[in-house]
Amino acid sequence: MAMVISQQMIQDYQTLGAVVIKGLWADWVDVLRAGIERNMAAPGPSAAENLKPGEPGRFFDDYCNWQRIPEFQQVIEQSGAASVAAQLMGSDYVQLFHDHVLVKEPGTSRPTPWHQDGPYYFVGGQQNVSFWSPLDPVREASLRCVAGSHLWPREVLPTRWLAETSFYPDENKYMPVPDPDAEGMQVLEWKMEPGDAVAFNFRTLHGARGNTTDQRRRAFSLRLVGDDARYIQRPGRTSPPFEGHEMQPGQRLREDWFPVLRR
Repeated sequence: MAMVISQQMIQDYQTLGAVVIKGLWADWVDVLRAGIERNMAAPGPSAAENLKPGEPGRFFDDYCNWQRIPEFQQVIEQSGAASVAAQLMGSDYVQLFHDHVLVKEPGTSRPTPWHQDGPYYFVGGQQNVSFWSPLDPVREASLRCVAGSHLWPREVLPTRWLAETSFYPDENKYMPVPDPDAEGMQVLEWKMEPGDAVAFNFRTLHGARGNTTDQRRRAFSLRLVGDDARYIQRPGRTSPPFEGHEMQPGQRLREDWFPVLRR
């Protein structure tokens, strides 16, 4: 894949915290769809159903499956996404953090709540990128990102999506979850085709509308880190937890668990 990333795209990523990459995985849509079907037929230990009893539709997610889903591994290793990530991050070094699948079936009215990914993770640093790619056309159920939120001085309080309770014991270390629409924040949102991707920083506040259409909304996400990524200690169990990793604060992520894709 010879993906052209312009200087304007790099600048937008650095200043806004999110940019759309048209056709990032356009040649891999069928492969990723097959991987998602394999994932949903045999969910991993972290799989979740994100609806309360009685709510319509289905909102499935699962992560950290690249080692057992060959389609995901193929895309990660062969698609060239690491090269795009290196350009956006301004990093010579690109390391895999994890993959994530999110599926909203038709008639799923529940939105994905506003959140930053970073506070759930045990990795610090500004050189990182998430790619969120729909495998179905999206108009109303696209990802929504708050411009510049990756530069906020405090992280947003991480919460459990269904219980709506704090993820960690000390809420005072975090800013409350804002309501970007009510507070007049600049929200970036794109109409997207299968294989397009939103690239966004781990600390970019984002969410998604419910899928009230008659089409599925399957999405594949890939999280990558760069030169300045280091393990940090959180005040509780992180998501993903990666239990038993034995890393110490300030260390790079161990390469046998988090493979280097570009050096």
